[in-house]
Amino acid sequence: MQSPPAGAYVAVLGVAQDGGYPQAGCTRQCCRPAWEGKVAPKHVSSLAVVDPQKQRRWLIDATPDFKAQLRMLDEMAPPQGTPDLQGIFLTHAHIGHYTGLMHLGREVIGAHHVPVYAMPRMKAFLEQNGPWDLLVRLENIRLYDLQNNIPVTLGQGLSITPFLVPHRDEYSETVGFLIAGPHRKVAYISDIDKWERWSTRIEDLLARVDLAFLDGTFYANGEVPGRDMSEIPHPFITESMHRFAGLPAREKNKIYFIHLNHTNPALQPQSEAYRTIREAGFHVAREGEKFGI
Repeated sequence: MQSPPAGAYVAVLGVAQDGGYPQAGCTRQCCRPAWEGKVAPKHVSSLAVVDPQKQRRWLIDATPDFKAQLRMLDEMAPPQGTPDLQGIFLTHAHIGHYTGLMHLGREVIGAHHVPVYAMPRMKAFLEQNGPWDLLVRLENIRLYDLQNNIPVTLGQGLSITPFLVPHRDEYSETVGFLIAGPHRKVAYISDIDKWERWSTRIEDLLARVDLAFLDGTFYANGEVPGRDMSEIPHPFITESMHRFAGLPAREKNKIYFIHLNHTNPALQPQSEAYRTIREAGFHVAREGEKFGI
């Protein structure tokens, strides 16, 4: 694991889609090496934001791998207590992004007043549905409102701003986040239907940031056998690379694909897909990476 930067930084705690890697029930070749212990498993996509000087830590999303990811965070930024989180920022109500909150309840940590930041529908979902409402009533968590494009100040020179993106919003809105530090800005979009369905040009966002973690759920169409992929829309990495092909090298170098499905060959560094991404000037996010901001 990389040594942490001296100043504020973001850290990659997970890179996989909601089901992680390997995924439950998958016995195909994509997951077999992980089941057999030949390659390392991958955790569900999540970022940490850390201010080591103030000894403060925040998470983006509470995933099903919360236990392991909290341990990763503790190793890179030792806690002052348990769970020692100054906030958890939720992107949306799909299972890979909020269900880790269960570890804060009395069955596990029994946390007290952990701040959880959510958009209005997401907040109402947690307040009105069990077992999540019990976390609120027992004061394991304390919910705070997020508003589109309104920044939340984390500390001096450090903020996080949610922005709405189009996705399958069955129970909540879906947001990406803009993390602004004293020196650099980072965009995080784990889930979006397609770039062209968004009212914002993704290229305009790229121009404003120094680093962008972008939805790389699927490498190409037809990747999931027996599934109509139009029912689970995401921008294929092949589509994104085609769209961004004309960008200057410095813009391409900002992009790290994240939230990779278990079927995505880019999870494997030795794959042709991974090599194609790198040769085109882009990156695939790796667990444990840290980026000073």
